[in-house]
Amino acid sequence: LNGTYEMHEELEARLARFVNKEAALVFGTGYQTNAGAISTLLENNSIIITDKTNHSSIFDGVFLGAALNPRVVIKRYRHNDMEDLERVFQALNPDLPKLIVTDGVFSMEGDVVKLPRMIELCQQYGCGLYLDDAHGLGVVGKTGRGTMEHYDKFNQVDVVMSTFSKTFSSLGGFVAGKKEVINYIKHFSRQLIFSAAIPPANTASVLKVLEIMETEPQHVARLQEIGTTMRREFQALGFDTGESETPIIPILVRDFDKTFAFWSALFEAGIYTNAVVPPGVPADRSLLRTSYMAIHTDDDLQHVLSTFKKIGKGMGII
Repeated sequence: LNGTYEMHEELEARLARFVNKEAALVFGTGYQTNAGAISTLLENNSIIITDKTNHSSIFDGVFLGAALNPRVVIKRYRHNDMEDLERVFQALNPDLPKLIVTDGVFSMEGDVVKLPRMIELCQQYGCGLYLDDAHGLGVVGKTGRGTMEHYDKFNQVDVVMSTFSKTFSSLGGFVAGKKEVINYIKHFSRQLIFSAAIPPANTASVLKVLEIMETEPQHVARLQEIGTTMRREFQALGFDTGESETPIIPILVRDFDKTFAFWSALFEAGIYTNAVVPPGVPADRSLLRTSYMAIHTDDDLQHVLSTFKKIGKGMGII
């Protein structure tokens, strides 16, 4: 209800231009963005379709929307499986409104949604497309504009969101799309209306990051180079990096106890990773998530690789 300054409006306008949309709206957090935007866009007799491994904030937005509109139908499809998605579409009532929600870059394993085929299916079956690019913005695409730029599909995505807690190193999130859609969310999202604007300091920091991304593209190029190098080197050592295509690189251990033991040994050696186990991933995909920054030096990366090699061999992982 209160706390909006001119800089918040400036940020929304800058974000909209950055992702090639008509308008944008800033929320208190990325999680709040998905919970508020998705639940607001759903209505009775609509169908919401979601990847089984989407981020929890997406599912909470879906479940909240379904709770507020009991006749909402929720459908899931196998992870990034466009054949299974088409099977879901074929079984749906063609006359009901439909919305598919997907991550752009999947947060646990670093793979990228098969957006071109998804867009074809959305056009064929009359479905809207909502893209969560929390892990894609600033990471993929030639200038860091995310999954839409990665595939050159800006105009085919109806709604895109991202968070400020990743690339922007701040607090908050935003959603962008056509003016009428963003205006509708602005006036009907309870998560936005009954909350407060992000602090001016956080707003200013996001504006500065946007400026850096627009004027210093070498940082995105360096980050992508690091991702390619580390993925190749991990694989050469014998580690399983799954389907990663980005600087989010999983090391699949596939064993609950061994994953934590590996994490602990790396931590003691000064290497921080994220241990990801059920229910965050399926039972057979326990992993260590590694992620990178453009400021990591070649010496940093070599230290990581040599430490992983030593501990991984000692534990029988490679």
